[in-house]
Amino acid sequence: MADKWKNTALLVIDMQNDFIKEDGLLRLEGGKYIVPNVIRAVEIARQRGILVVWVVREHDPLGRDVELFRRHLYSDGKVGPIIKGSKGAELVDGLVIKEGDYKLVKTRFSAFFATHLHSFLQSAGINNLVIVGVQTPNCIRQTTFDAVAHDYKPVTLIVDATAAATPDIHAANISDMKNIGVETPTLQEWSEADT
Repeated sequence: MADKWKNTALLVIDMQNDFIKEDGLLRLEGGKYIVPNVIRAVEIARQRGILVVWVVREHDPLGRDVELFRRHLYSDGKVGPIIKGSKGAELVDGLVIKEGDYKLVKTRFSAFFATHLHSFLQSAGINNLVIVGVQTPNCIRQTTFDAVAHDYKPVTLIVDATAAATPDIHAANISDMKNIGVETPTLQEWSEADT
């Protein structure tokens, strides 16, 4: 079974305290509900020999590398979200980077924008992507669209291991991604694929 998955990577996107925990500075309401499924997706990926790529945001304490629309969160001496080295930038409890995994830091929505993700995946022989994490209309959607634009096939989005602020927002974005050829199984369906 490992041969089937050797060209696949699991992208775990933004599963960090500031996005998921109740006191997170950019807390996403639906985020806490997917944590068990993200943990399980990582376990399945490791069992299958799938490369796990942890895609995280980490920002400069002064906010010099954040989007313009978020710079106010770092101004006037404020402690902004997802600052490199902060508790808010750490992965949520239950998710751990292990030997053989890869960590990629991004500062924008897409994991591909202004990073070396594409060249890293190409050099690792990866052409299939599975995506989990938060948040569906932003980082998940932009990373997914960029993966399709880079001709990864298939691009798979595990629908119950991704989340948005509301179920309606999540469903609308999933529908858009299905329309561009993205596979959208549940975690159960993905876990049973070719078993």
